[in-house]
Amino acid sequence: MPGGSLMSSASPSYKGHRHPVEVIAHCVWLYFRFPLSFREVEELERGVLVSHETVRRRCAKFGQAYATGLRRRRPRPGDTWHLDEVFIKINGEWRYLWRAVDADGTVLDIHVQNRRDKTAARHFFRRLLKTTPTVPRVIVTDKPRSHGAAHRQVTPFVEHRSHKGPNHRAENIHQPTRQRERAMKGFRSIGATQRFLAAFSDISPHFRPRHHLTTTPEYRAEMTTRFAIWNQTTRAAGQPAEA
Repeated sequence: MPGGSLMSSASPSYKGHRHPVEVIAHCVWLYFRFPLSFREVEELERGVLVSHETVRRRCAKFGQAYATGLRRRRPRPGDTWHLDEVFIKINGEWRYLWRAVDADGTVLDIHVQNRRDKTAARHFFRRLLKTTPTVPRVIVTDKPRSHGAAHRQVTPFVEHRSHKGPNHRAENIHQPTRQRERAMKGFRSIGATQRFLAAFSDISPHFRPRHHLTTTPEYRAEMTTRFAIWNQTTRAAGQPAEA
């Protein structure tokens, strides 16, 4: 799962928090669903005394746990995966955001790296296979030779398709990230960027069903279902794991 190496194996606990689960989860939902700052979330929490620093700590503590819970409830990914990388500026320096999605646009993994050569591509291919419980039938990438070289070394058993033009399925998923990047006035460090995007890539899409493909009643029913899953996930996140 995205950012797995950055997560603690222990589930975070709600013990010691003065607000109930619903308030904590609402703070996290606001921050990851909408392009809001911690101070803006503080202002939106009317009737609840919570500082922007408390919002920040709650998002850091529970964001990835909620994202992991949502990921576990998702259907198995499709058998066609789209891989892509884009420039991203972190603390004034250009880095590369690697991302993989399935044919439905579900994010399979993200990873921030300093380069986009064969070594970086190979690392991402291996990471993707390790963190995703299925193996694809087809991998679709852009044209860079580094992708083909990494594919031949890591996934020679998988069909590889490359395109001269943009890999639209993967590139479209970057748009919400660009929106958040502008709202946050840029990212500060590679570690913080990886942690934020690991949670953001699971939480934000969960509340973004493709409205243009459904009728309004269908959309409302789908959102009701998704909020029910969110409530189940947030309640379960602070529970001790079974022995």
